[in-house]
Amino acid sequence: MTTQETFISHLVELRDRLLRALIAVGIAFVILFFYPGAGVIYDFLAAPLMLALPEGAKMIATGVVTPFLVPVKVTAMVALGFALPYVLYQAWAFVAPGLYAHEKRLVLPLVVASTVLFALGVAFCYYFVFGKVFAFINQFAPKSITPAPDIEAYLNFVMTMFIAFGVTFEIPVAVIAVARMGLVSLEQLKRARPYVIVGAFVIAAVVTPPDVVSQLLLAIPMCLLYEIGIVLARFVAKPHGETDDAPLGNQEMERGLDRVAEESERLK
Repeated sequence: MTTQETFISHLVELRDRLLRALIAVGIAFVILFFYPGAGVIYDFLAAPLMLALPEGAKMIATGVVTPFLVPVKVTAMVALGFALPYVLYQAWAFVAPGLYAHEKRLVLPLVVASTVLFALGVAFCYYFVFGKVFAFINQFAPKSITPAPDIEAYLNFVMTMFIAFGVTFEIPVAVIAVARMGLVSLEQLKRARPYVIVGAFVIAAVVTPPDVVSQLLLAIPMCLLYEIGIVLARFVAKPHGETDDAPLGNQEMERGLDRVAEESERLK
């Protein structure tokens, strides 16, 4: 097979796997749209805010089609979350044949751990952070006003917070990956603690709303997760001078050369 034919076959495989992933997301979206329904899903997303608002307060929609489009967007994001394992499997099935043996042993656990930790970060944000932040903010609301948040603005806020906390929970994976690949040593990770702490509070101040509670609830987990990553990196860090296993292709070549050498010795 020529190089051009190989390239075309890879493109065809990529198209097929992307199509399968999109179909999986589409099926999940259709199911969720009809049961439990886009409105119910958005109500679940808005529950932490509604609990913190005064009794009788409701959210508003300023756009004409916003009451329809925003719940549909939320439903699509939830559908992607449900279909994510299958989507990741398609991505893995596409790239796995081109990976070396040691890369497969490293990449697959990291992908699984990253997915689980991102989900944990989103759950921590929804079930713990939102309740604290919304209650803290509404304590300072003047009694002369009636809070009525816009549903689209709330969605943008929620997605920003979800991404921030989801990425924050990936810190142990990042620390373990750079330690395992030998890019940094454990001593360097420990010496970087002061910079990580400062960076955590700077990032929290930029990403979260301008209140102390949300900033602390993002910065403190970042620092703790960095420490957890250092502890776990002790077990997987590459010792000095250690090299990864040879690629599968090199192993096969070496076995072939050994067979040629043995055959030559036999003929002699």
